[in-house]
Amino acid sequence: MELDAVDKQLLAALQRDAHLTSEALGQKLNLSSSQAGRRRQRLEQAGLIAGYTARLDPAQLGLNVQAFVQVQMATHDPEKVRTFAHVVAARTEVVSAWTLTGEADYLLRVFTQDLSALNTLIHQVLLPHPAVARVQSQIVMDQFKADAPLPT
Repeated sequence: MELDAVDKQLLAALQRDAHLTSEALGQKLNLSSSQAGRRRQRLEQAGLIAGYTARLDPAQLGLNVQAFVQVQMATHDPEKVRTFAHVVAARTEVVSAWTLTGEADYLLRVFTQDLSALNTLIHQVLLPHPAVARVQSQIVMDQFKADAPLPT
C-alpha cells in the first residue's frame, strides 16, 4: 500500500493519541472529519493499524522489575520448540518475545513484582523446559527512553 504524507501524519498522530476522533484528526491534518475518518478506516482495513491499546505504568501495577531474558535452546526439535513457545505465550509476565540470530535463540521482555518472581520464572519455568539449554537475564536499571512510536 502506498502511503502519502497525510497518511503518514495520520499514523504518527494516532501513535501519540489513539483516542483522537475523526474531527480532531481532521483538524490536525487539515481535512474534513469525514475524510480523516475514511483515511483511518482505510489504514485499519489495510492492516497498517493493527489495533488500539492503553499503555499502563508498570510501577503503578507493582511490577518493579523489568528484565530481558535470553534463552539458548538445547534442541530445535519442532515439537519441543512449539511447547516452549506455548509456555512463553501463557506467561503473563513475558510481555514480548523475539527469535534472534546469534548465540541466544530467544529474547524475552519480562515484568515481575520482584526479583523472587523473576527467579521463579527462570528457575521453575524456563530452565526446567526440556528444550532449554541456558538462560541469561539482564535486569533493567532504568529505562531512559520509553517505547516510542514507529517512524512513519
